[in-house]
Formats: sequence, structure tokens, C-alpha cells
Amino acid sequence: QVQLVESGGGLVQAGGSLRLSCATSGRTFGMGWFRQAPGKEREFVAAIGWGGNTYYADSMKGRFTISRDNAKNTLYLQMNSLQPEDTAVYYCARNSPGRSYYSAQGYDAWGQGTQVTVSS
Repeated sequence: QVQLVESGGGLVQAGGSLRLSCATSGRTFGMGWFRQAPGKEREFVAAIGWGGNTYYADSMKGRFTISRDNAKNTLYLQMNSLQPEDTAVYYCARNSPGRSYYSAQGYDAWGQGTQVTVSS
């Protein structure tokens, strides 16, 4: 059974950076990051395949970088130039093989989330 544990969230000023980590146990395939702001639906952020192919939401391209260290069983999300609208709970998730990276329905395991708050 896979377990996913996020860390690295916190409070940062606009323009700042944070790096989120997701420690995984159990078998993983493609992995992704999603976020959910209060009153909004869960939103795709980025994903990475087992071989390293990456996928980003258009609004995150150039600011966020997803990576993984398979030897350490850890997924990362480097977030730069953060803005108040990036404030949300960020979740890592395991993609189901053959399912879309861009939709939450394509994932079968989720972490508990880590809060990111960006102040103006």
C-alpha cells in the first residue's frame, strides 16, 4: 500500500520561493502535484513520469519545477516567484498507469497536503 507524506509548506512573502517534498513508500509510477484553495476545486499543478517526462499547468510553467529522486523515493516541487494566488493546500498524488496526468481522476493515492501561504 502506497503512502505519501508532503512537507515543506509554510508562509512566504510574494516573490519568494519554497520547495515541497513528498516522501513515498510503496510502488509509485507517474506522480503529480495538485493544489486546492479555499472554495475552489482541486487544480493540477505539475506531473512527472517514471522516466522523467514533465507536465505543467500553463500558469505554473517557468515558475514551478517538478522533479523526483527515485533512489530516495521522494518527489519535489520547486516553486519560485510565488504570488498570493498560489496560496493553497498542495497535495502530491500517485498517477494510475495509462490515466491522464492532468485530471485528479487519474490518480489513485493522495497525501494529506501541506499548506502554502503567500503574503502580499
